[in-house]
Amino acid sequence: QVQLVESGGGLVQAGGSLRLSCAASGIFFSISEVNWYRQAPGKQREFVAGSPRVGTIRYKDLVKGRFTFSRDNAKNTVYLQMNSLKPEDTAVYYCWAGNTWGQGTQVTVSS
Repeated sequence: QVQLVESGGGLVQAGGSLRLSCAASGIFFSISEVNWYRQAPGKQREFVAGSPRVGTIRYKDLVKGRFTFSRDNAKNTVYLQMNSLKPEDTAVYYCWAGNTWGQGTQVTVSS
C-alpha cells in the first residue's frame, strides 16, 4: 500500500521561502512519476510541478523560476523548494504518486 506524507508547510511573508517534503512508503520514487499539486480555497486542485519516470521536470507557468522540484532517492523523498512566495501561492499542497494522494500540507503566504 502506497503512503505519502507531506511536511514543511507553514505561514510565511510574501517574498519568503518554504521547502515541502513528501516521503513515501510502498513505492519507489526513483522509478515513479511524482507530482505536486495545490488547492486553494474555493478552487480546483491544480498541477504545480512534476517529474515523470523518464524525462524533464515540468512546472506550472506561474511558478517557473520560483519553485524547484527535486528528489532524494536514497531517502525516497521528493521536495518542492518554493522561493519568492506570493499570496496567490496560498493553498494546501499535495504530493501524488502511484495513484495515491498525500494528506496535504498548508502553505499560507501573507502580504
